[in-house]
Amino acid sequence: MKQKIRTGIGQDSHRFLPADSSKPCVIGGIIFEGVPGLIANSDGDVAIHAICNAITSVTGVLILGAIADDLCLKDGITDSEVYLIEALKTLGKQKISHVALTLEAKKPKLKERLVEMRANLARIMGLDISQVGITATSGEGLTDFGCGDGIQCFAVVTTEEDI
Repeated sequence: MKQKIRTGIGQDSHRFLPADSSKPCVIGGIIFEGVPGLIANSDGDVAIHAICNAITSVTGVLILGAIADDLCLKDGITDSEVYLIEALKTLGKQKISHVALTLEAKKPKLKERLVEMRANLARIMGLDISQVGITATSGEGLTDFGCGDGIQCFAVVTTEEDI
């Protein structure tokens, strides 16, 4: 059986709110205590947003800036997990075979929670945890993200479709 394989690349980034903000910091659907939230209309989850952008790269269907904006601005939905669920619906017969993320941030400390983030993202997408990879770096402080001003995420989504 032949397969059509597609690869999409997505990116997202947000700056932190002031330290006294009560909005939680959410990455990969996981709340990080002790870190201010991210400036965004939604929860600002850069990991999920980058995956949504990678899915858009595969399908051509605009998720962020269209579907997610409607959910957020019209319906008041700020949970990025809902946006990802909507993005998955745009795949049609395509099935995700792998997702890879690279996060750049000085804070929060991500290493101890990478497995938790992988498991949560796998759950949302209906994948095995082995199909979700995440790396994290401070970028040696060479960018605003590595200096602690915000968080950046790059995502690669690979899909397969039987043809």
